[in-house]
Amino acid sequence: MAIIGLGYIEIFLAILCFFLFHGLKDTKGYPRNWPIFGMLPGTLYYMQEIHERVTMTMRRSGGTFLFKGPLFAKMDMLATVDPANVHYIMSENFMNFPKGPKFREIFDVLGDGIFNADLDLWKIQRKTARALITHQQFYMFLVKTSREKVEKGLIPVLDHVCHKGVIVDLQDLFQRFTFDTTCILVTGYDPGCVSIDFPDVPFSKAMDDAEEAILVRHVMPEAIWRLQKWLGIGEEKKLIKAWETMDNVIGNYISKKRDKLLKIESELKLEDEGFDLLTFYLKEGQNMGVNCDDKFLRDTILNLMIAGRDTTSSALTWFIWLVTQNPQVEKKLREEINSVIPKEEVGKWRIFNVHELNKLVYLHGALCDSLRLYPPVPFQHKEPLKEDILPSGHKVHPNLKILFSLYAMGRMESIWGKDCLEFKPERWISERGTIKHEPSYKFLAFNAGPRTCLGKEVAFTQMKAVAATIIHNYQVQVVEGHPIKPNTSIILYMRYGFKVRISRRWP
Repeated sequence: MAIIGLGYIEIFLAILCFFLFHGLKDTKGYPRNWPIFGMLPGTLYYMQEIHERVTMTMRRSGGTFLFKGPLFAKMDMLATVDPANVHYIMSENFMNFPKGPKFREIFDVLGDGIFNADLDLWKIQRKTARALITHQQFYMFLVKTSREKVEKGLIPVLDHVCHKGVIVDLQDLFQRFTFDTTCILVTGYDPGCVSIDFPDVPFSKAMDDAEEAILVRHVMPEAIWRLQKWLGIGEEKKLIKAWETMDNVIGNYISKKRDKLLKIESELKLEDEGFDLLTFYLKEGQNMGVNCDDKFLRDTILNLMIAGRDTTSSALTWFIWLVTQNPQVEKKLREEINSVIPKEEVGKWRIFNVHELNKLVYLHGALCDSLRLYPPVPFQHKEPLKEDILPSGHKVHPNLKILFSLYAMGRMESIWGKDCLEFKPERWISERGTIKHEPSYKFLAFNAGPRTCLGKEVAFTQMKAVAATIIHNYQVQVVEGHPIKPNTSIILYMRYGFKVRISRRWP
């Protein structure tokens, strides 16, 4: 009898699991709205496929969808990819849609940096950052740093991999490259992560852990993640440790720079020492009305380190993968690159100067289309200060978050046409052969309106330098059977890395 009773229990559990499994599935493409718990159970169930699920929902809803959170948590959210809504929120009525206090709480590790800042604090930070990034000396420093890191860092590693015939994770290599270059541009110090030894990078690992924990905060009731934070468990435990690591590394950079500038007066000459952000702030910050204490510098450095390392390395990873999957695009890229090379150097190994890179229109278009399909920051959200009605007719209020899915926007036929899923650089090139401008509320990879990314040209300069070098000099082949899927984080990386074999095209 006990055996029979056990059999009934197993059958009951099997039936229960069956109904739970099917109950968590979407209904007609929409998340199931459960009593009390809202749409949260299905969201957590499909967490590893969150970007594709959001894309499907956006397509079936016409571009705007109200996500209902649990009754006991303020998690209701209006998701939209409607360009008219994006334009209204990001530009036309910008002042009513700051990032808001909830954004600041979720991204608390970023402190008062430019990503978290709103209103007057944001204006001051943006004004100061613009003064640096638009400075001619900074641009020269950027070009010099990018070229040197390609020539003395990236290429030796790629050649080593070719010679040994080993598999390499290009995503990891790109992260190392952008971490080094960003660290040089922001702090003036080269951590030397691009090396054939592939040294451990605790700071970089801490950034990854922090980003994953932040994403979990977006889909977990605030009371729960705050409890985890208080108890020091779960994803919050990872965030606490990551925060400590990042603070220690950045604090060391600030201390070293202060000592250096105090001890050696001659090193205050920016044209001799480079034009890094930390030196600029320590020298010019007070004159620009900025209190450059250690906390301000810490927050500013961390914000720009994340912006520089993560977005550019993510963009390069997806771009090279798309090129490997589209031989016709690769062929056109190589033909264009050959067109800017002197005849006597065609068919030879080389790296490229900034003047040559700026002539590569098809490469620019290919990078843009890669960013459209795989935006490094796949989503962002806003909060209205007061009630408003969006162009789509949806009413919003201060307790309702508004989420933009950049990943879904790039896959909407209503925005990009029936070929929206194709990697097609030509869509960015005009009939005259110049780069075609697409409005930022349609192509949101570099944000839109007053918050448009200040580092756009910095990113393109670095991406072109790396992309042209690899495409012209090397052949990249994805390891057979290696899975390519987006991760679940606030930065769109490949979940399992980007494992490839590389061979040289020229002796």
